[in-house]
Amino acid sequence: MAAYLVEAGLLLMIAPWTASWQRNYFGAMLPWLGAWMANEFVRGGISGVGVLTLVAGLRDLNAVIFSRQAEPPRPAAPTSGVV
Repeated sequence: MAAYLVEAGLLLMIAPWTASWQRNYFGAMLPWLGAWMANEFVRGGISGVGVLTLVAGLRDLNAVIFSRQAEPPRPAAPTSGVV
């Protein structure tokens, strides 16, 4: 789950500022949607959601990596001298 959140966060942060964001199928078919998607406030909002998603993913990843504690070595089983 953490890897998905990190990847989705990076995508949401970067995608609104690329050229493919302006030239997409839905924006061409619906001019009002294309104008809305070109608005810099909308782009910034989507990037903000990406930042939040990225932070959540990094937090989950951090919890997984640093929550593992080394287990102390188990003592050897006592031997009764019987082979």
